[in-house]
Order: sequence, then structure tokens, then C-alpha cells
Amino acid sequence: MSSPALFIIASLIWGSTFWAITLQLGEVVPAISVLYRFGLASAILFALCYLRGERLRLPWKAQRWVMLQGFASFGLSYMCTYSSEQYLVSALVSVLFALMVFWTPICNRIAFGARLTWRVWCAAAVAICGVALLFSQSIAAAWREIMGGGSGHFLIGFALALAATLASSVGNALVIKVRQQSSNVMLTMAWAMLWGCVLVAVWALVSGQPWRLPSRPRYWIGLFYLAIFGSVIAFNAYFTLIDRIGAQKAVYIGVVTPVISVLLSIQMEHYQPGLIEWTGMVLCLSSVAWALKSPSIERAAPQPANAVPFKASREASSISRASATTE
Repeated sequence: MSSPALFIIASLIWGSTFWAITLQLGEVVPAISVLYRFGLASAILFALCYLRGERLRLPWKAQRWVMLQGFASFGLSYMCTYSSEQYLVSALVSVLFALMVFWTPICNRIAFGARLTWRVWCAAAVAICGVALLFSQSIAAAWREIMGGGSGHFLIGFALALAATLASSVGNALVIKVRQQSSNVMLTMAWAMLWGCVLVAVWALVSGQPWRLPSRPRYWIGLFYLAIFGSVIAFNAYFTLIDRIGAQKAVYIGVVTPVISVLLSIQMEHYQPGLIEWTGMVLCLSSVAWALKSPSIERAAPQPANAVPFKASREASSISRASATTE
């Protein structure tokens, strides 16, 4: 398949996963939905590895890094993403995930001492201004609600979405360690998703989350779409693209994804951004595109072939949704 086709496939799928997550909200608690999604995706990946005649075991030296990556990218990140979309429209969550372009090199700076240029810092400042504009009116309304004795659920969703982007960025840094130990992209993805499921299952048990099978057809449609397309097909398309054109160009998927997500949210969730919100989104996404032109992001750390893109993680999930995503 051609590189443009792979780019389009990954962008369309990840651009739609943030909205597809809303199909799983309501009937089943977020943690259990995450468990179903990545349990199914992990099983598919293990089956593909088995059919290819590969060993399914990883040495402990590699497994420990895969476990930590799975906890961050497919456990914590996606639990926060799913929970945040109970309070925020999917478009807003997807735009926040674009900030991973900045969180990821900062994590690489902390973990590996990678150099950051003035362009990255300036672009980050512009992005923060954009996010401030995008969320200013909603945050003000939530604060007034709290002052009036309300719950301010919007602020909870905002904090959860930011936590998701940070968790995915930590996962990106851990993927570099995974790549040093194993070059088997599909197998390490399978194990990382499985370890993410373990973390989510433990949390669900400890916190007393209700376990139930969904009955609505829309839930099952969302589950299979997110597991097969969002967690298996899109990741493989993205990784193949990295091998062909490099991570610095492939990561532009993270700029296209929020645009698609916003358009879907306007159509499917009746999201109606005003002039201030549009200005904030344009500032944020423009700063991301500008930052990606900086060679420092490519040098921040060697981009592994199995990094999770923006949640991309959302949705990944692993440069998990600046190397998705979501979801």
C-alpha cells in the first residue's frame, strides 16, 4: 500500500476514534470499556503473532519496560480519556492530545537529556494560549457553577484529559526503552495492551467498578471498531509509515486527527464552537505544525517504530495517539 494511503487510513481512523469512544459511554463504566477494548485488541495481536510462527514470550529485560509502557499508554491514559469524555465533547479531548507534541520531547529531555530548541518552547507557549482560548468560556462557566454549589464536571473532564496526554507521553519515553530490547512491533504491542488491561482490571476490582456485558448494538459496534481499526489496523499503518518516511513526517497525523475529530463532533455531537473556540483551535494546531518542523523533535530521542501516536493515546496509545489518538 502506498505511503499516502497509509497516512489517510491512520488519520481517518484516529480522527474518528475520539467520537467512537462516545458509543461506549453510559451503559458500561469507562474502566471496563477500556478493558474490553484492549483485551480484544491484545488477543487479536497475539493471534496474528502466533499465525506468523513467532514466539509469544519476551525476556524479562524487555518485559519490564513493556509492562511499564502498557500501564502508562494503554492503562492510565485510556482510563482518563474515556472518563474525560463523560464530561467533554470528543473534539476538545482530541485537541488536547495534540499537546503531546510538546509533552513527549519534555519527557525525553527528563529521561534521556535530549536537547530542546527555542522553537519548541515558543510553539508550546502559543499552544497553551490556544488551549486557554479554547477552554476559557467553559472553564469560567464551570467555576461559576462551583461557586454556586454545583459540581463543575467540566473541570474534572479537563483535568482527566490533560492527565491522559501526560500518561501517553510517559509511555512514549518508555517505548524507547522497549525498542532497545525488542524489534518485534506487533508482539510488544500485544504485551503492552495486555499489561494495560491488567492495570485496569486491578483498578476496577479495588474500586468496586460494576462488571457487565453491554446490550446495546451501538456499544458493540464501537467496541469492535476501536479494537480492530483503532487499536490494530491504524497502529500497523502508522508504524509502516514511520519505516518509510520517518517519524518527523508521520507524526503530522497528530495535526490532522483533531481536525477530523472536530468535524465529526460538530456533525455527530452537535458541537457548536464560537469564534473564540475556533481561534483557540487554530492557534493550538498551528503551533503543533510549527513545532513539528523543528529538527529537535526528531532528535529529542530516536523515534522507535512502535511508538504510540496521539490517543491517542488519545486512543494509543505507542507514540499512544506525538509519535495516537484516540482514542
